[in-house]
Amino acid sequence: MKIGVIQLQSVLDPAENLGKIKKFLIQAKQEGTSAVFLPEVFYSMSDGTKPTPHLIEGKNSHYEAIRALAKDSGLYILGGSAATNVDGKIMNRSYNFSSDGTEIALYDKINLFSVDLSKHPSQTVIDESRVYTRGTKPQMVDVLGFKLGLSICFDLRFPELFRAYSAAGANMLSISSAFTVPTGKAHWHTLLRARAIENQCYVVASAQWGRHNEKMTTFGHSLIVDPWGEVLADAEEGEKIIYAEVSLEKVDQVRARLNVLRDPKL
Repeated sequence: MKIGVIQLQSVLDPAENLGKIKKFLIQAKQEGTSAVFLPEVFYSMSDGTKPTPHLIEGKNSHYEAIRALAKDSGLYILGGSAATNVDGKIMNRSYNFSSDGTEIALYDKINLFSVDLSKHPSQTVIDESRVYTRGTKPQMVDVLGFKLGLSICFDLRFPELFRAYSAAGANMLSISSAFTVPTGKAHWHTLLRARAIENQCYVVASAQWGRHNEKMTTFGHSLIVDPWGEVLADAEEGEKIIYAEVSLEKVDQVRARLNVLRDPKL
């Protein structure tokens, strides 16, 4: 299966973000891609101090605009998240659609980001708990023979989530993100490769990049990592789409080579 990963510089206006995504989806279709992964808060990027006013709620127009990305392109649309109003609580929710626009999985971010880098040159201070309510349930989804474990950004730092996915049969992990620049430079590549190596899974990390507003700047470097920990594609900087071929045979080969006992209780 050939997959694509879109790296964006999302802004507050959903129309601007969707316009860029649609152009990348046309390219992906021409490249013979089956599934495309989107980054965290791809639909509308706020400044982190309050939620975007463009909230998904039920099956409103914002929801339908996201669903149409899959329906109109004929591609699986996976991983990307959007702020969602659920009974008055704002969730950072991952939306996942099949190639005909059928909703196949939702995942609410479990581990919310909190960082105080006020003394760093970036002066980044973020506390997502002021904006979002945390999710409580992991979520896996079947995509063209692959078992995909869903996660969002700060979840990356909690290996027990991915170990549980692996033990439950996952062979691919989606980690859609909007990593800050300081933490991205320090930890992004290392953590993503570690999650792949630990679990002998593909890791697909779709990321935000660049200056989004006065308060938000993100690291980029969307990655596709194979189960051996090799980086198949790195988007580095800029808005773009990257591709890689993934195969269940590769997962089987790596797991047979390592022969790692897969029991989350140990």
